[in-house]
Amino acid sequence: MLVEMGQSHLFHHWSQPGSDDDQDKRCFFDQVNKLDTSYPGGLASYIQNARRLLADSKQGKNPFHGFTPSVPSGEIPTFGDDNFVKFEEAGVKEVRNAAFVLVAGGLGERLGYNGIKLALPSETTTGTCFLQHYIESILALQDASCRLAQGQCEAQIPLVIMTSDDTNAPTLDLLESNAYFGMKPNQVKLLKQEKVACLDDNDARLAVDPVNRYRIQTKPHGHGDVHSLLYSSGLLKTWKNAGLKWVLFFQDTNGLLFKAIPSALGVSSTKEYHVNSLAVPRKAKEAIGGITKLTHADGRTMVINVEYNQIDPLLRATGHPEGDVNSETGYSPFPGNINQLILNLGPYIEELTRTQGVIPEFVNPKYKDSSKTSFKSSTRLECMTQDYPKSLSPSARVGFTVMDAWLAYAPVKNNPEYAAKVPKGNPYHSATSGEMFIYRANSLILKKAGVKVADPVTATFNGQQVEVWPKWAMTFAEVRHKLSGNCSISQSSTMVIKGCNVFVEDLSFGGTLIVNAVEDAEVKVVGPVHNQGWDLEQVDHKDTSVPEDIRIRGFRINKVAQLELNYNEPGKFSNSS
Repeated sequence: MLVEMGQSHLFHHWSQPGSDDDQDKRCFFDQVNKLDTSYPGGLASYIQNARRLLADSKQGKNPFHGFTPSVPSGEIPTFGDDNFVKFEEAGVKEVRNAAFVLVAGGLGERLGYNGIKLALPSETTTGTCFLQHYIESILALQDASCRLAQGQCEAQIPLVIMTSDDTNAPTLDLLESNAYFGMKPNQVKLLKQEKVACLDDNDARLAVDPVNRYRIQTKPHGHGDVHSLLYSSGLLKTWKNAGLKWVLFFQDTNGLLFKAIPSALGVSSTKEYHVNSLAVPRKAKEAIGGITKLTHADGRTMVINVEYNQIDPLLRATGHPEGDVNSETGYSPFPGNINQLILNLGPYIEELTRTQGVIPEFVNPKYKDSSKTSFKSSTRLECMTQDYPKSLSPSARVGFTVMDAWLAYAPVKNNPEYAAKVPKGNPYHSATSGEMFIYRANSLILKKAGVKVADPVTATFNGQQVEVWPKWAMTFAEVRHKLSGNCSISQSSTMVIKGCNVFVEDLSFGGTLIVNAVEDAEVKVVGPVHNQGWDLEQVDHKDTSVPEDIRIRGFRINKVAQLELNYNEPGKFSNSS
């Protein structure tokens, strides 16, 4: 097959027959077999697709030629209003019929963190890592949804984690060493993504590994592999047979996402969307893709993510001379894509059955010069999760849900050096800003629920100027139903509440308060509470004596004083009694 596909160069450097057979030559064919079986259609199909896409790239073919962009239809709920609450209630009801898929194939090297990103604390007040936060959020939604069910409900929401060679073993170890953070082990399934062959030239000659002549060089194919893995695993049909209706995809380091998921799922359910992209308001020309409706001259339409560097030239080329500009709202009319998808399971299975799990691919070779005859380094085909809608028929119901960025989007992906160079006014997307955005969101939610929350102060950590809000870590649901009376919180306060039946009444609060309560303990916390609390201390990100997860934030918490209340037995309690 390799020779027939023009890959005979792979054998030019082989030793004579009879030598290097077991350790090298047989391992080569083991690798070829893996590359062949892990790609839909096999390695021959991969090479054919590569030749076609490389030819298009060399010719400079515009993937959007013949398409005219327009703003698609979608929902823009306002946090806390009646419409938002309606969608949120519908989403909580539906979530017991959903499965969650976490795309987590990457390490934290870009962050300056050498572990897997899922093990990184989302915030340092409690030290809760991203994976624990995600699992506990899913379990909280599971419990809330079951409470709304008519009759007995024993739903166990499935969680799939797509891993890679780099992250599979550490992810499994993180789960097993923490008892799956409260989930049943059979609720969690790891699907490992395989890499794809690298390409040396426009003829799609497979690249020989530079350190081993008996191996083909490989690189990641992209997070779009999650679709083909779900299809080939048989999980989708298992879920459908179990009565599930929704599949929710999310990324590995967005600590705010689950604040927006219930209402976004409610939109999908209410509007009967086949595909719903969770989005945030986007400034014109901001470095984030935009959800766009594309209409071809032949009548074809699709609603997809268009990358930020393509929206402006596409608009200019189709009768919009000003290109990508803000509307009267102060934002681009094309909402910002954050790679969170909600798919209707039935149509999803039908589409993947039709395509055999194949997601539209692209290639991005770095050419040595304008002749486009040779590459600076090997390239490969790539695919993205959010490109799934590209192949859908015009009858597919594809929409979006725009949430305020403060509520839904706090990605952690940039190291301190890169973040410090971000132009003023643009988001840092660092561990520093990610943590501060969590506190900001929690504080704003409290304000909307009627709590008097002190205004933030500005501070600089690792060269990044951020707002410091009260540090409020919440692991309970239904915030507004658990607050009563006149509550106020000072700017320097830290509050950590762990428990599903903790109520706050007339709390005048300054300092640090920690409440831990078992499920069957109903606790009323009343004010006033005042102590010296916790301070933030500056940390130099270049100081290697400080743990990585601390120095990439630029601060550590100095725990001066605190009031800690622990309720380990069932019953009704109050801190005032």
